[in-house]
Amino acid sequence: QVQLVESGGGLVQAGGSLRLSCAASGSIFAINAMGWYRQAPGKQRELVASITSGGSANYADSVKGRFTISRDNAKNTVYLQMNSLKPEDTATYYCNADRICRSPFRSSCQNDYWGQGTQVTVSS
Repeated sequence: QVQLVESGGGLVQAGGSLRLSCAASGSIFAINAMGWYRQAPGKQRELVASITSGGSANYADSVKGRFTISRDNAKNTVYLQMNSLKPEDTATYYCNADRICRSPFRSSCQNDYWGQGTQVTVSS
């Protein structure tokens, strides 16, 4: 069974930094795009950043220049380096993998995996 496990959340003052990690565990042959989403209380879940298996990254306008997404394909892990944090970055952050294959065969692939979420709180 494939699982995504996040770590690295916490409480930080405005202007500080945090690094989130998300490791995919289980029998994995390949992972397509991975990303980080966040959801603040009373708001919809939104995409923060995503990265393809080849390393092409995409960011929400609100985090461009402050956050950096990266991945280590050998470790099946995606990271989110968050700098210059603002109180409005406070949310639960979720890791996503849009497609994971357990073998070279298409029948082994499943879509849309999510982690359990990690809380990020930025105090002013």
